[in-house]
Amino acid sequence: MTERRRKFYAWGFEDQSATPEEIRLVESTWAEQFGIDRFDVIDPPKLDEIELQPPRIRNIPTSLAPLCRQDKYERALHSYGRSFLDGARMFKRDFAHAPDVVAYPRNEADLVALLDWCDEIRAAVIPFGGGSSVVGGVNPEIKGDYTGVVTIDMWYLNEILEVDRESRSARVQAGIYGPDLERKLKEHGLTLRFFPQSFEMSTLGGWIATRAAGHFASGATYIDDYVESIRMLTPAGPWESRRLPASGAGPSPDRFVMGTEGSTGIITESWIRLLERPRYKVGATVTFPDFHSGVAAVRAISQSGLDPTNCRLVDALEAQLTKSYDGGKPILVLGFESPRYPVDSEQQLALEICRDHGGEVLDQSEGSGANNTVSGLWRNAFIRGPYYREHMIARGICRETFETAVPWSGFRQLHETVIDTVSRAIVRVTGRPGTVTCRFTHIYPNGPAPYFTFHCLPDRDRMYEQCLEIKHAAADAVDSCGGTITHHHAVGRLHMPWYQRQRPDLFGLAFAASKRTVDTNGIMNPGVIVPEKP
Repeated sequence: MTERRRKFYAWGFEDQSATPEEIRLVESTWAEQFGIDRFDVIDPPKLDEIELQPPRIRNIPTSLAPLCRQDKYERALHSYGRSFLDGARMFKRDFAHAPDVVAYPRNEADLVALLDWCDEIRAAVIPFGGGSSVVGGVNPEIKGDYTGVVTIDMWYLNEILEVDRESRSARVQAGIYGPDLERKLKEHGLTLRFFPQSFEMSTLGGWIATRAAGHFASGATYIDDYVESIRMLTPAGPWESRRLPASGAGPSPDRFVMGTEGSTGIITESWIRLLERPRYKVGATVTFPDFHSGVAAVRAISQSGLDPTNCRLVDALEAQLTKSYDGGKPILVLGFESPRYPVDSEQQLALEICRDHGGEVLDQSEGSGANNTVSGLWRNAFIRGPYYREHMIARGICRETFETAVPWSGFRQLHETVIDTVSRAIVRVTGRPGTVTCRFTHIYPNGPAPYFTFHCLPDRDRMYEQCLEIKHAAADAVDSCGGTITHHHAVGRLHMPWYQRQRPDLFGLAFAASKRTVDTNGIMNPGVIVPEKP
């Protein structure tokens, strides 16, 4: 690859990292929090330190050889997603499950040829977009009796193929990264305005395959709301839905594809619904006497019909640890925007609701929050967070997250149960206290999507195992309180046991039967959505 290279062991490209100032802030924050003097820093892995198993697939057809790579960098890059769990294993130089081949199709004909070859030799196929999965969705840890694993990276399928300005839609290839998509849409005066935290290192196809949730905290939150049609290639042939603004014609073929995580085929392109670029933006930060006063205010806003762009309630500890607000109270990051009309009145109505629940306005701004506002400080910490992960792992600090959604009537019990369970699990597993924080990422009239973050100091030699044990405790707690195992992080391999508990058994059987129709040999991302055969 002659293009800008992605880091094989961490978030971002090789020319990106946290700044020295950010690293010093991370060290001082967590040294103070954990009551220690200094951190022993482990160097990140280097390619010459890594041992990979020889590729099991040797005889690549001559016609496909120009598309395929088996060098150490490519196999290491495609060995993991980008969660803390993945990073902990990479810092231990554990790349035992590297794919055997990494393929880079340039067009659909290449992709068809690759799928036919993999189906013929019964090699497992893992579709790869930006590789930002935090649930093991792209990890080639496959136990079945396959001849090997071929990861298919969609890097080159990254163009906008057609723009229908009148219908405000575009036909876009699935491998396009978020920043490139927005840059190219800007030329047409349009935007998708879909900004998950993984925006910089994720793709349109990945968003659709995992049913990602993006920028808006209310209203149109999921990528589902932006999809007009999907084209997918399967081992049995192409799957393409008719492009329509809406349809009541039976079960939706697009709804079937969204969330399948590469288990039935590889999404190659999609018609997407676009937006006018916003002209009017306002933002504000509100603080509350306690977290549940803020919860009541957010519930009232969610049921008011105001539909704020941003409505993220952040508990006091997270506000403090992110250096956003040190007042010992939770904050609400609030925002409204529109391409057509001023939204000041909507924000003022939302602020009135906040005041009815004891809220006090800390600041207001034009735009979504200037950098010197509390909301701006929190937003910057949110965006930069993934770049800190490798530096925290290097210092032995576990920072891991999990998220869910639950009806408003069940939130208090879930919140209390999760905080208590995870706090006790951290002490049990590591022998010392850690931190557990909560914020809302999305809100709906019938319930919130709470997002939890925990930090702890595990045993350096057992960081992965200890963090995984805490994550399992968290998942059990969420499940016991009726929450979903994931609101927007997808299922992957990590969440499969809880996903199987959550879905109806007959649905699982029906989906498995559908997979067998389009993927007779079961080569598409085995173990994701459909369990591997024993």
